[in-house]
Amino acid sequence: MIAVVGAIFTSSIQLVGVQRLLLMLPLCLSIAVIYKTVRTDQVSEVPKAALVLWVTIVVGMCAVGGGLWLLFQLMV
Repeated sequence: MIAVVGAIFTSSIQLVGVQRLLLMLPLCLSIAVIYKTVRTDQVSEVPKAALVLWVTIVVGMCAVGGGLWLLFQLMV
């Protein structure tokens, strides 16, 4: 049993294509929730503010990634 649990941490998982992009979503959501929880005055404002920040982070990161990809295509 311990060997099976240890294999989770010692063997890598192959992620291809869109799987890498999908792993960004929960990471950005957790960052947005924690940031807005610390910054807002009322707890009732946290869900909406975190959702707006989450969308902003994801769109911004996709725009930066697209811009870097375009720059790479122009240079190669």
